[in-house]
Amino acid sequence: QNFKKKRFTKRETFKMSSKEELIYKAKVCEQTERFEDMIEAMKQVVTMTTEELTVEERNLLSVAYKNTVGSRRTAWRALSAIEQKEESKGGKHTPLLRDYKKKIEEELSKFCNDILDLIDKVIVPKADKAESKVFFKKMKGDYYRYISEYASGEQHSKVSQEALAVYNDATTDAEELKKTNPIRLGLALNFSVFHYEVLNDPQKACTMAKTAFDDAIGEIEELGDDEYKDSTTIMQLIRDNLTLWSSELDEGEGDDK
Repeated sequence: QNFKKKRFTKRETFKMSSKEELIYKAKVCEQTERFEDMIEAMKQVVTMTTEELTVEERNLLSVAYKNTVGSRRTAWRALSAIEQKEESKGGKHTPLLRDYKKKIEEELSKFCNDILDLIDKVIVPKADKAESKVFFKKMKGDYYRYISEYASGEQHSKVSQEALAVYNDATTDAEELKKTNPIRLGLALNFSVFHYEVLNDPQKACTMAKTAFDDAIGEIEELGDDEYKDSTTIMQLIRDNLTLWSSELDEGEGDDK
């Protein structure tokens, strides 16, 4: 029998190797800490993918944005502390610091709105499995939460409500996942932090964290080796927060007496 080799047009060959090359480039960008370049590579992967993103693809996308935004969140917090110190002593550099902080806020808004737009318009419409939906809805809630950290007035209220709605939506979808699933646990961790830091509701944060932790402990024997490390690491973070928040609540009650 004569087997004919399938011939690819230039366009097909490029598309086949292009996605693979972009993923390889994204990994190189991660290793060399070129996270903005990593974003560009992964955005191309997202737009050329017709199906739901793979676990590897969604993780690479998440790492790219988390590090790009994370370094700016750290800079903004440090700058806020410097500004506060300068202001308290009536220093002359306060306007300069405010301007610089505004520049960082603009960069944060650019990257946060960029990923929110991508999730809404391109990623979630292709998401099929519950795990994928929860992953990206949680991610969406996280980036609204990041905006709320520096937003004020009406914008703060708006993004806080957006975050609350999407975290709630993700929590409903997460009911389909095991209670020990690391994505479900990560959602509970971040949603409880949102209640504590953004909504200033430590009681709700504690209740949410305790429920997630207790539910997961009840099913910990069923954890597979592939998820054990991720799940137990997140459970430890939930427990650490719970310990801290509970002690603060106890102190608060002590002060009231």
